[in-house]
Amino acid sequence: MQITEIRVDGYEKVVRCKDQASGLHALIAVHDTTLGPALGGMRMLPYANEEEALFDVLRLSRGMTYKSAVADTGLGGGKSVILGDPKIKSPALFETMGAFVDSLGGKYITAEDMNIGIADLEIVRRKTRWVTGLSLQAGGSGNPSPYTARGAFHGMRAVLEEAFGSPSFKGKRVLIQGVGAVGGRLAELLKEAGAHVIICDINETRVAELCKKHGFESVSDATHLDVPCDVYSPCARGATLNDASIPKLKCKAIAGVANNQLHEPRHGDVLRDKGILYAPDYVINAGGIINVSLEMIAGGYNEAKAVAKIDRIYDNLKQVFAIAREQKISTHVAADRLAEQRIAAGRKSKVAAR
Repeated sequence: MQITEIRVDGYEKVVRCKDQASGLHALIAVHDTTLGPALGGMRMLPYANEEEALFDVLRLSRGMTYKSAVADTGLGGGKSVILGDPKIKSPALFETMGAFVDSLGGKYITAEDMNIGIADLEIVRRKTRWVTGLSLQAGGSGNPSPYTARGAFHGMRAVLEEAFGSPSFKGKRVLIQGVGAVGGRLAELLKEAGAHVIICDINETRVAELCKKHGFESVSDATHLDVPCDVYSPCARGATLNDASIPKLKCKAIAGVANNQLHEPRHGDVLRDKGILYAPDYVINAGGIINVSLEMIAGGYNEAKAVAKIDRIYDNLKQVFAIAREQKISTHVAADRLAEQRIAAGRKSKVAAR
């Protein structure tokens, strides 16, 4: 196993691991540990090259710093990526990845992300204790999806209050694009609260199953932006709020759990200019990371404490909207400023404690 450091300005540590025996080629990026060890998921993708993988891991690790800061997890931001076909996995690959994670001595804590499941993490755990999101039986917090959905539900209450003057879902039309584990559960919660839920997904079988079970309205994924709604909730692909899609939007607010929804930061300004309220994705979708972060507290994971903290996503979004109003800025900029304020306060406390 060969580990080499990659120097990147603005990042505390970026390292590469190559191991011929297991076939592992991976990167770990630790962006900032001012507020605590860097927590962030591990993903596996068939990147075209290391440059593409490095771009991804740097962007994601920085996003985790801001997500954890706003969510007040007491942790910093990091991420790891494995370059490879997720259809080709082996115990040797993940044991080596565990040793790679362990080489950072707890500076980075890993978790699930794209194409990585609990079974993979259990193998990683053989070589390092710096793993979260394991099964309940293994002492972890289990599947994070229901907690992400719960956080988004409470965040959407803040969105409704800001956009419509009331947190009530009754009679509101919510269009959810992407009804996987998180989006599907969010749809259920919204209907239970009185919303009229419209769903779409590239997986038409999944849509049909949910409609049959819960009575949701469905629309074609290809033309879903033609559908008028009160709240649009992107819960699948990233970068879908862009120059092509924004002019088609027929909503007053956007609140979804997809990561990196804005194709470019300027698209947050475009939404503001159009009078569409945007709930910054890393604020509203923080339920999962909040849940696994509670595995780090003394005494181990406590679901009641996790749920109480997840429900405060409502308060975090209220703060973001207040900053945006007071400073006359877009909500995505306001979220960054709130995160930066909390990081700066943490840095000041560290200096004072020396």
